[in-house]
Amino acid sequence: MNSTTLSPAMLILLVLIIVAMGVVIWAVLQKKRTDQLRSRFGPEYDKAIGDHRDRRRAETELEQRAKRVAKFNIKPLLPEDRTRYAEEWRHEQSHFVDDPRDAVHQADTLVQEVMQHRGYPVGDFEQNAADLSVDHPRVVENYRVAHEIAARDGEGRASTEDLRKAMVCYRDLFEDLLGKTIDHRQEVRR
Repeated sequence: MNSTTLSPAMLILLVLIIVAMGVVIWAVLQKKRTDQLRSRFGPEYDKAIGDHRDRRRAETELEQRAKRVAKFNIKPLLPEDRTRYAEEWRHEQSHFVDDPRDAVHQADTLVQEVMQHRGYPVGDFEQNAADLSVDHPRVVENYRVAHEIAARDGEGRASTEDLRKAMVCYRDLFEDLLGKTIDHRQEVRR
């Protein structure tokens, strides 16, 4: 028998080892992908899994969001813009006492204005939320909560306490977009 010839059993064993190594490498890469997405998207990762009920589809969607947002020219605000927006927020927050509904509406408008100024396209709410989830995954749920309350208010089904919660949710997102904590001495009360 020639020493360079493999027996059929050895050939099968070699193929099985190569296949097993391929499976292990694939599994390690999938775990790495999952860990990176979970780390990047935080709670938004779990929401996507819940929405899709399929890890692979959810992860693909999250990657597509990241690719979409990577094409945007997202930029931080200049210090003077941050200061101006923070002042506008304080005005809306104090306006809440006199007209909670209008203050919530104006808070939503101000959030969209900051998004646009930073370089996010503003349009459909669901797309706005998906885009924000890439860079602001820990507060995008606040945006959804505030938007849902504002929608209920449009139907006359939101209480003043609901509107207060919406303002707080908008504020958390707003601060994250601004990259600055706003003075809360004029907390939203009614």
